Amino acid sequence: MVARGSPPLRRVDFPPKDDPLREDVRVLGALVGDLLREQGGERLFERVETVRVASIRTREGDGGAARRLRTLLAGLSAAEAEELTRAFSTYFQVVNLAEKIHRIRRRREYLREPGAVQRESLLDAFLELRRRRGPLRGAELQAILDGLLIEPVFTAHPTEATRRAILEKQQWIARLLVERLDGRLTPPEEAGVLARVRTHLTAAWQTEEQPSERPAVADEREHVLFFLADVLYRVVPPLHEEIESAVRTVFGDEGAAVRAPDVVRFGSWVGGDMDGNPNVTARTIRESLERHRALILGRYRDDLLELWQRLTQSTARVGVDEAVLDRAAEYRRRFPERAAEVRPRHRDLPYRVLLQLIDARLRATGADAAEGYAGAEELAADLELIARSLEHHHGERAGLFWVNRLLRRVGVFGFHLATLDVRQDALVHREAVGRLLGDPEWLDRSERERTERLCRVLERPEPRAEPADEEVRRVLDVFRVLRESRRRFGERAIGPFIVSMTRGVDDLLSVLALDLWASAGEADPSRSPEPRSRAGRADAGAGAPGVDPRLEVCPLFETVDDLEAAPAVMRELLGDDVYRRHLGDRRQMVMIGYSDSSKDAGLVASRWSLHRAQERLLDVAHECGVAITFFHGRGGTVGRGGGKTHQAVLAAPSGSVAGVLRTTEQGEVINEKYGLRGIATRELERMTGAVLLATAALDPTETPERWRTVLDEMAATSRSAYRALVYQDARFHDYFRAATPIDVIERLAIGSRPASRRSGRGIEDLRAIPWVFAWTQNRHLLPGWYGLGSGLEAIVDRHGETAVAELAGAWPFFENLLDDAEMALAKADIVIAARYADLAADPPDGSEATRAVFDLVESEFRLTRDLVLRLRGHDELLSDAPALRRSIRLRNPYVDPMSLLQVELLRRWREGGRRDDDLLHALLATVQGIAAGLQNTG
Repeated sequence: MVARGSPPLRRVDFPPKDDPLREDVRVLGALVGDLLREQGGERLFERVETVRVASIRTREGDGGAARRLRTLLAGLSAAEAEELTRAFSTYFQVVNLAEKIHRIRRRREYLREPGAVQRESLLDAFLELRRRRGPLRGAELQAILDGLLIEPVFTAHPTEATRRAILEKQQWIARLLVERLDGRLTPPEEAGVLARVRTHLTAAWQTEEQPSERPAVADEREHVLFFLADVLYRVVPPLHEEIESAVRTVFGDEGAAVRAPDVVRFGSWVGGDMDGNPNVTARTIRESLERHRALILGRYRDDLLELWQRLTQSTARVGVDEAVLDRAAEYRRRFPERAAEVRPRHRDLPYRVLLQLIDARLRATGADAAEGYAGAEELAADLELIARSLEHHHGERAGLFWVNRLLRRVGVFGFHLATLDVRQDALVHREAVGRLLGDPEWLDRSERERTERLCRVLERPEPRAEPADEEVRRVLDVFRVLRESRRRFGERAIGPFIVSMTRGVDDLLSVLALDLWASAGEADPSRSPEPRSRAGRADAGAGAPGVDPRLEVCPLFETVDDLEAAPAVMRELLGDDVYRRHLGDRRQMVMIGYSDSSKDAGLVASRWSLHRAQERLLDVAHECGVAITFFHGRGGTVGRGGGKTHQAVLAAPSGSVAGVLRTTEQGEVINEKYGLRGIATRELERMTGAVLLATAALDPTETPERWRTVLDEMAATSRSAYRALVYQDARFHDYFRAATPIDVIERLAIGSRPASRRSGRGIEDLRAIPWVFAWTQNRHLLPGWYGLGSGLEAIVDRHGETAVAELAGAWPFFENLLDDAEMALAKADIVIAARYADLAADPPDGSEATRAVFDLVESEFRLTRDLVLRLRGHDELLSDAPALRRSIRLRNPYVDPMSLLQVELLRRWREGGRRDDDLLHALLATVQGIAAGLQNTG
């Protein structure tokens, strides 16, 4: 029952209240106008206004305005083009910020309304749980929460096109705009806030958007750590407090005693992702872990200082547990120099004394001194002593709240801040194993032969060859540093070892063999078992002699063919005695890749293969008596598995979530989701609520076989259509190179690794990120929808439009697929795309035959759009998402000039042999501006 005395709970759909957003955009737009006049002069301001008005009128169908716009843009010099682009880009920066602030404003409106329940909030999720499961007892609720774990994993994939220095200024502006939400500001105070906003805007304008060199791994690491240590560090305690509040509100007395465990953790690939990046090595792994620990210890020391200022209880006024006094006495003996620094007038303030000495032990921890904490659990134990003492002596409202917040942070972040995953291409390991075995024909041997030989190696270790090969030494150094790091930084500091492009069992056994050889037979003092965890790291078995029992091997299945083969690979792996002894009773983690499967076979075949692979892998795990955790390798755009996480979780195969969501967060998505505390809290709420419902509220269901048959047909037709264009049409590669700015994107200094996975320059070798980035820039957004129309047409012809429409409304998987594709279709613009296609008809990059590829693209686009609208009974894309539809419509007239300018600059730059650096610089500015306007890259 609902807690007594509370207002009746109800879902509330507040009517759109965009007036405050419009006012924010107006105010900020005026600041941008003032900035342009001040920094660029009246001429720049007038040019921007002329282009803006012409673009709007072009969108309204004014042919004369369209011709004036083309003439104006064609006559700009490279410098003028860059300044114009920077102006529009700056406008989008403030619009993006205004929309984020509006989301925070809307959330506050829900919180102020008595009894209002925001959709996809934690309160909404627990209400839905009660509706489906009925009243639950406290023990049942506690068990449900104890089984939840949400783990976003941040990657360094280069899809954030905005320079970090400018991102930081945007953060400062956003915080100032949050201040403006306080309606109590006086006019002078508000004017002061806006003056500071203008200061940051001006500094950003004067900052070069594109750095001259690619970022180093250390730069990427600092970028990600900003969100972890600055934003998420602060939102973790309120999130857990909100969970407990929602349980109490919905379940009353039964929920009152429920305590939220640490339901979130965070991971990172930055410094550990070696796949295709020679700059990531054993050294960057060690440096990253050292930086993680230094940063989190610094945050804890800041919090200890704050507690020191708050907890001024005196023994003359209130009692204190003996345990607190005893621990302080122990630490005085351990840290006599620091104890001597305690001021005489503070010696009767026992909490202050202990906190000062805890700080001394934390400092020793950071210096790797023997007096330091062995692990974060020891720091938590000290803080628990203070918490219990406050509870025992009327301190609930005298500082316990702040102690509990620090305890929550210690539980979530430990001494490692974020788990560092390690990833490498299977081929790298395969080559290293062949050299270490002294077998020059290793790569040519069958998977069966390699597997059998590796099993013998793991069962009866044999001396390895000693190749004088720097690459092999680099591989072995990684395994050595992982062993060292587990001892030094703790078990949770190191995540799974992810094997990219896993094709067979030998790819996974190779990891164990390399670890065995790296140990060189040395005794490993760290072989003690690890406590069981919800993420799947439980007590390991004895495993192969010399192999680190804590090494967690995670296959990554990426292409459609690999996904289809995954169940057979995992059945063989889990049936192997050597591997099963190593796994013990841990959960097996399997990573599934959305980006490469989509690039390989198109959206529909990718999503269906991912769905079926999860179902079949669950069956295999059940047969083998092993629990499985899926790690979702999603990108930011629909073409790389992006979309609404909440809906994707609820549409996942029955039983695949099982309380755990581990998913990558990449590029601009990190800033979009976790850049502001209010939005980060909302994002984590949505994810937690979705996992809660998918695990505890949704009844296990079997997908009807006739639905599977329909999707099989749809996926096969869609895949054929997609591959016929991308991989089988001889004209397509030239079209791609001509009609997209891929040659500019390849020169962007936005990531530490190359654009291609291996040395080739074909479509197959290009990474999924620049692939999607290029199609986003030219407004095709092809990876997000191409092939869907052909697939839909096939099943409509065979089964009838009514049956397919009913399927779309009854099956969450199909509905989510159409939702994501509809969003991509709405963001695409086939008219602007045609202007890019014209580049494929111009020498030196194209021909009329190549330009004809666009006719196929346009035909499929119109077919897809029309069928999606018909199946949904809509006249307009995104009819069910008016806010997003409105945002796209408002942005298009401002993005269009940058797109048209990019086309013009590409033509000039290529005609000049790509040697004009001024034109390249202007082109890079257009890439930045379009990315800001569309809020998407890769």
